[in-house]
Amino acid sequence: MADDDSPSPQRRIRASDQDRDDVLSVITDAVTNGRLDPEETTERQDEAIGAKFLDELLPLIDDLPEGDSLHRRLARQTGQAPGPAAPGSELARRGPAELSPAAEPGSASPMNSVAIMSGRRLDVPPGTAEVTTYALMGGDDIDLCDVMGPGVTVELNSYAMWAGNDVFVPPGVRIRDETINIMGGNDIHGPAQGDGSNGTVILKGLSLMAGHDVRLAKGYRAKDQGQLE
Repeated sequence: MADDDSPSPQRRIRASDQDRDDVLSVITDAVTNGRLDPEETTERQDEAIGAKFLDELLPLIDDLPEGDSLHRRLARQTGQAPGPAAPGSELARRGPAELSPAAEPGSASPMNSVAIMSGRRLDVPPGTAEVTTYALMGGDDIDLCDVMGPGVTVELNSYAMWAGNDVFVPPGVRIRDETINIMGGNDIHGPAQGDGSNGTVILKGLSLMAGHDVRLAKGYRAKDQGQLE
């Protein structure tokens, strides 16, 4: 009898409660950004809650940029992650607008900086999930262009007195301001406020007679907002 050379069936991995919760969080973020209507939201939430296998969760976030990081993780676990692109292929020739995180979010150590009557340039590396700064009559130039990407969330915890940081972001980054301000406040420039397709920056901390400026990084144009395909 000839050997059976037919491929073995695809292994299916059971979804955990955490996997389902992660998908529900992505759906919630997508609703906040206006990507899903109420009917779609309810349908996807019901399917996520009832999913038994990881491959059942993938289609629920496949078209949501807020879930890119989670989608890659689930795809790796289910064996559906794409292989390396051949040189010269469309995937290999990524344009400047096709941004994606260069490292898994949270894979790098948190960053810290202290500025007293001074400041420095902070180039936040890929994979950084948290940056904490302390400023007294000074402030840093914080460049987040390398760390941001679809599905990335970076917390910027800043404590400032008579000071402030200049924060630079690429297009498509949603800015959430959760800071406490006393006789001060933050200035989020219009072109810097994106739709979340390229990640989210959460501003936290305390400012006393101080504040921070969030700007679109030099070299990007305002019309690039929301056009990260």
